[in-house]
Amino acid sequence: MSRFSKDAELARRLNRRNVLGVAAGVTAAGLLGASSAQATTHPGKGHDQGKGHDHGKGPGHDHGHGKGRAVLPPGRLGIQLYSLRDKISTLGFAPVFAELEKYGYDEIEFAGYTQGSAGEITLAQLKRLARNHGLNPIGSHVNYYDDNNPGAYSFAQNLTKVLDDAEALGLKHIGTASGPFRYGSTVDGWKRAAGDFNRYGAAARKRGMKFYQHNHAEEFSFATDRPKVRLYDVLLAETDPNLVYLEMDIYWALAGRFRFGKRADGTPAPFNPIDYVLKQPDRYPLFHVKDGTRNDAARDGYDMTDVGDGDIDYTTFLNRVTERTSRGRTYHHWQTEHDNPVDSLAFARKSSAHLHGLRQSRCGD
Repeated sequence: MSRFSKDAELARRLNRRNVLGVAAGVTAAGLLGASSAQATTHPGKGHDQGKGHDHGKGPGHDHGHGKGRAVLPPGRLGIQLYSLRDKISTLGFAPVFAELEKYGYDEIEFAGYTQGSAGEITLAQLKRLARNHGLNPIGSHVNYYDDNNPGAYSFAQNLTKVLDDAEALGLKHIGTASGPFRYGSTVDGWKRAAGDFNRYGAAARKRGMKFYQHNHAEEFSFATDRPKVRLYDVLLAETDPNLVYLEMDIYWALAGRFRFGKRADGTPAPFNPIDYVLKQPDRYPLFHVKDGTRNDAARDGYDMTDVGDGDIDYTTFLNRVTERTSRGRTYHHWQTEHDNPVDSLAFARKSSAHLHGLRQSRCGD
């Protein structure tokens, strides 16, 4: 197939699946160069973000605390256990789960099934322990690949084992936080990775689970061979929406907007992460809720902080997403996370309190 034919085919897929372009008003064909157009107590069981950086608090914003309907849907607050890895590895799952129950969490997302010096635990014991503390294991992060290790615990090397374990835990979702860079940063490389993901998704679906990919900032970078093509658009276009789902890490998506809002030649390429979700809300069953304070001098445009201490407007984000989903407000699952919290249990407590306290309100009220 000629390069022109490949470009036309990818453009057709991008357009067919209504994936957003690099900037508002740019069509898929334009992208490819074919043509142009564009808790301090137990919590219990706004307006358009628009362009630029107006997703923070800003004057008159209180992040939605006050009267009105809760922004967070009932029963859908989770936490990515990577944030608590220090406590799990020393204390074990049981004490950590007991704390999460007290803080009002409903769900957990795994980042491994071992507890270090706390001793051995079986999957059956882990599932029962979560249930006893009212925590629903909703998903798990597993490596995409380790091509230098045939015995690696990854989708590429041991798909059956990965799915067996997920099924034993009763997970509804099983995914990876690895970027689709297995075959490089070219369009064809990401097409190959998308083929892998389609295969994993088909295998997961046979067992009643959804396969998903969690983004960092780099997914929003541009293909090295076609610098007008955003790699995230290739991933969405080349994966089957009935087999491959997405977990948007909102913090990293905003960092991607900050880092990759221009192409290598300096031309503007703005995008808003929430627009991807609003275009295909059913493809995003899971979210990571991180927070950050704006810092234009930092590589990512933010300094990561505890949820509620930063500038990301989660009142607006949650409202817009939950109101758009045809399956109802409880379709999506919201996992708090901090990559390196100063005090991981304090982070978990504060994040739950903040999100449970968010209320719908008009900007400026």
